[in-house]
Order: sequence, then structure tokens, then C-alpha cells
Amino acid sequence: MIFRKALLSDLEEMQKLFAETIQSVCKSDYNSEQIEVWVSGAKNKTRWIEVIEKRLVLLAIIENQITGFGTLKDKNYIDFFYIHKDFQRQGIADKILKELELEAKNQHSKIITSDISITAKPFFEKKGYIVKTEQRNIRLGVELINYKMEKEL
Repeated sequence: MIFRKALLSDLEEMQKLFAETIQSVCKSDYNSEQIEVWVSGAKNKTRWIEVIEKRLVLLAIIENQITGFGTLKDKNYIDFFYIHKDFQRQGIADKILKELELEAKNQHSKIITSDISITAKPFFEKKGYIVKTEQRNIRLGVELINYKMEKEL
């Protein structure tokens, strides 16, 4: 496994990983309507381009395939954090999270935060993140529950 920063040429593969992971991995925690609304975020190409151009986007690559990615916004906020549906539970999330936390520390952040799905909550809790609040977001008229979580660095 190697790590590298995302390039615009990675955009399509990242969007596909994002959508397929949500559709596969999150289906026991969110209903089909919620998943459809969540996955629709992959269509916002302008936002994805902005993320790649303006944030740290760390890719995990195995045999020339993106197997996961995480992004760091404003020195201390994990915005995107997705592991390919076929590469779950192989230590990829651990490694990406460690790198993002290290970068936040290097940016002199004392706390790192994220909005975490129901599905990812147990993983982040095991890594020392604490739920600050449950959030009920309305997107395209559909309620999506996630958690504002943080960790002291």
C-alpha cells in the first residue's frame, strides 16, 4: 500500500468509490432513500474538484487502485473518509486516519473533528473519538443522522 495526494485525474475513481461504499457498507444503518440522497453528493463535481484542489486528500493505493481516501479541511476537520467496499477491515482506515491526525498535529491543531456516519461511529470510538452531539441533517427532504465527534491530539 502506498499513499499519495489526490490529483484531478483521480476524481472519477474517487466518486465511484464514494458511491459504491455507501451503497454497500452503510445499507444496514441507512434506508434506501437515505443512501440515494447521500450518494447523490457524488454528482456535485464542482465540490469534488474544490476538495482535491484546496484540501489535503490522502489516497491509499494498492496495485494502482484507490482503496480508500480521507481529507483534511481547515487543519483539523476530516471531511471525507471512505474505504473501498472490497477493502474493508484490512487496516487501511487505521493508516489513513493516523496520517490525517499527524497532519493536523503538524498544523498545530489540538483537536480533530468530523461528522461521522452511524456506520463509521464504532471505528472512530475505538480510535479515541468522542461523540459531542447527534445531528439530524435534512438533505433533499430526507433526514440523515450522523455524529459530531472529536479527539484531542
